[in-house]
Amino acid sequence: MKHLVIPFFLFAASFSLLAQTNTVTLSHYLLPEFQEGRVLMKNGTELKTRLNYNSLTEEMVFDDNGNILAIGKTVVPQIDTVFIGDRKFIYTEGKFLEVLHDSSYKFFAQHKCRVIPPGKPAAYGGTSETSATDSYSSLISDGRVYDLRLPDDFKVKPYTVYWIEKEGKLKSFLTLGQIKAFYKQKKKLYEEYTKTHKVNFEDQKSVADLINFMETHG
Repeated sequence: MKHLVIPFFLFAASFSLLAQTNTVTLSHYLLPEFQEGRVLMKNGTELKTRLNYNSLTEEMVFDDNGNILAIGKTVVPQIDTVFIGDRKFIYTEGKFLEVLHDSSYKFFAQHKCRVIPPGKPAAYGGTSETSATDSYSSLISDGRVYDLRLPDDFKVKPYTVYWIEKEGKLKSFLTLGQIKAFYKQKKKLYEEYTKTHKVNFEDQKSVADLINFMETHG
């Protein structure tokens, strides 16, 4: 397998920021630190580098000798698979999806996060939504969404959108209710499982176990 040879000005986006120390909390990144990984291209070549996933911008990013760079938008569509540690990601329909299962059925997780910016004090003890919006826009325009840590007054709430591929089409789930509705033909089986297993939608393994049960029984 050849190593991918791409000039960094093509592989990376048009921005770069100095990385901070490893002790900084990566609040809006999927992994707690950058890990050795591989980017496999559709033409069979690959690049080995330290990778992570920015859940806020939904981009794969890499550490280029202390600079945090995003894989360039012209390169992303050429990606086949990204491996980070023991985790595997594909790029499809304009998004990166983590592969949770890929045999008799295909099940994926799309990692996202909401960032709640601070609002400045307003009249009667409230906060100004306009100020909060301006603050968030500033975060983006200044490129701080690629910092390893956002300012302390910003709150980060990660969440997951799950996807299953059936007959070549992707179906997304945002709630357990949507999963239940998807398996309406197996209602009794779903109720049987959820009575004996506590399913937490925020727990990736918990949801993956439920889907595996529904797909392999009945």
